[in-house]
Amino acid sequence: MMWKLAGLLTAAALAPAATFHQSGFRAEAGGLPAGWRLWAARPEIAPKVYVDDVHSRGEAGSLVISGASNAAVYGGWEHVVDGIEAGSWYRLTAWYRAEGLSYEPGQVVARLDWRDRSGRRAGQPDYAYRTERAGTWRRVTLEAPAPEQASAVAIQLFLAHAPLGTVWWDDISLEPIPPPGPREVTVAAINYRPSGSKSPAENVERFIEAVEKAVPGKVDLILLPEGITLVGTGKKYADVAEPVPGPTTTRLGEYARRRNAWIVAGIYEREAPAIYNTAILLDRQGRLAGKYRKVYLPREEIEGGLRPGDDFPVFQTDFGRIGIMICWDLQYADPARHLALKGAELVLLPIWGGNEALPKARAIENQIYLAASGYNHPTYILDPEGRTLATAPELGQAAIATLDLNRRFVDKWLGWMKGRFMKELRLDLPLAQPGFEP
Repeated sequence: MMWKLAGLLTAAALAPAATFHQSGFRAEAGGLPAGWRLWAARPEIAPKVYVDDVHSRGEAGSLVISGASNAAVYGGWEHVVDGIEAGSWYRLTAWYRAEGLSYEPGQVVARLDWRDRSGRRAGQPDYAYRTERAGTWRRVTLEAPAPEQASAVAIQLFLAHAPLGTVWWDDISLEPIPPPGPREVTVAAINYRPSGSKSPAENVERFIEAVEKAVPGKVDLILLPEGITLVGTGKKYADVAEPVPGPTTTRLGEYARRRNAWIVAGIYEREAPAIYNTAILLDRQGRLAGKYRKVYLPREEIEGGLRPGDDFPVFQTDFGRIGIMICWDLQYADPARHLALKGAELVLLPIWGGNEALPKARAIENQIYLAASGYNHPTYILDPEGRTLATAPELGQAAIATLDLNRRFVDKWLGWMKGRFMKELRLDLPLAQPGFEP
């Protein structure tokens, strides 16, 4: 059984039903503010909690958690709000400042632990991970629906495994919000491979013709494969490399404008002596909205004179945030992880060929939608659970699917996986190549 330092308060003594806000805290009986208690799994790992009258965002008084030199410390403040309606949406907002931490994203925890009428857990806890800085304070927010059977929720503000850490919490609120509703985007990934072309421009025209046949209806985003200006021409990278913007962005931009669709396509980019394996992003008006230079180059591309990129950009579109990987990037875990941590909801993968098991892993481990357009690799669209939503098994076909970027993927036993990914991912452990350790 979980150990609680203070006795469980009755629902009648708690905050107003389904809505709660408090800024300014005053210690009362036992040194704790009314309605708040200390939570810890075991007495020996309980943190020290108290009210500080000096540090606050508004009214005097904030909730403090100290690691108290306990290496195993985990726990903190808990407040139960009654009157929750199952299926309704709520927004948690909490402000904190901290010091003495070695890995703040994992050591400062704010979550909602849903309860049924008997006080038992309903569904699984939801973790707040969206964070914004405002001076010396940070604001964390979470928007989540109350699960079935929920009639109350515990606001939990914790310090985790930070023996030298101290965190101050203030200006804490829980409020009902309208359900977000669907946020849909229709994506078309193209399976096409020209041959016998005499020029990059001819290839581009043939890809446009293929899209016209495979995608006659309205879509929001069209994904083409890697190196569309090279495949089937018999030429080398340097022969087809061009500036960005350049002739291919101009022609695809015209097509994007005519289709009123975003387009992602792989080309070869020249900048002075450097040549990059690049994916371009064009918006609905045909403008160059961004580009990604392939970071992980295989040996064959390095020996062919290509230079790797050095960033994983994420792009804001009119339907959500997207990221791009190219082919060999799939072989390594960090490109998709970078993109997910930067907020990418959908990752586009122009690819020549590669391991067919890895895309599912990248989608699942990062909780992202993933669409691929390939040559020696299948063309498909995956959801964040790695399930195939659409495929294009034959040349000249398109994998087309409508994705709801607001859909929450919840595991019955594990809970909302996106929140857990963000809060439980360990990025604090040193990593070095053998022989290059510090």
